[in-house]
Amino acid sequence: MKRRNFLVAAGAAFLAGCNKVAESAPGAKLLSAAESWHKTAHRFLTDREALAPEYPRSAISPYFRGNGSTDPTNGDYQAQAASDFADWRLEVRGLVETPLTLTLDNIRRLPQRTQVTRHDCVEGWSAIGEWTGPQLSVLLEAAKLRPEARYIVFRCADELSGARYYESVDLVDAYHPQTIIAHRLNGEPLPIKNGAPLRMRIERQLGYKHAKYLTAIEAVASLDDLYGGHGGYWEDRGYQWYAGI
Repeated sequence: MKRRNFLVAAGAAFLAGCNKVAESAPGAKLLSAAESWHKTAHRFLTDREALAPEYPRSAISPYFRGNGSTDPTNGDYQAQAASDFADWRLEVRGLVETPLTLTLDNIRRLPQRTQVTRHDCVEGWSAIGEWTGPQLSVLLEAAKLRPEARYIVFRCADELSGARYYESVDLVDAYHPQTIIAHRLNGEPLPIKNGAPLRMRIERQLGYKHAKYLTAIEAVASLDDLYGGHGGYWEDRGYQWYAGI
């Protein structure tokens, strides 16, 4: 836990200055080297399947704040919310043998995992919540990744500053047992401010990796051709792609 708290604090301090440093070519190279060291060190210090700390329900925070997008107004999200997401669909696509299109009822009928974990935001706040949903690995195994797949991209319904939110992880984190597609928070349907109807939980990474308003899961061989080419909305703006804690 002490190591995890140190990494959270160090990551927040580092990322706070990312944009300014990344404006120069030497700064960009420095950030790339630091990220590579961070990923290598984190994977060396922890087993591939080592679990993030889990807590008793008594530790759940009285309030779990929303952050970033908290009520998307773009596209048909408002109409979807008004109908209680009855027509929401989650696609599993890209480099897969069997593309999938799932309703919320399909998601709820899959084997479920419930975990009480701490969400650590790069802005410096944390909250503990109980999340429920199927493991991402269940969907990936059903879709059957093609051999050339190296990353899993999360497509989202929300926009920030006119750009669509997205995130990605490698296959180590994608198949981690605590990586789930959450549809419940603290025993209730996921609130809109927390990403309804579906959001990712990537428990060994900082909060900006936990994509909300999930619409598609896409297997790809490279991140280079996605939007800004760095694998995520905030990464395209200077944040580290690997945000392990």
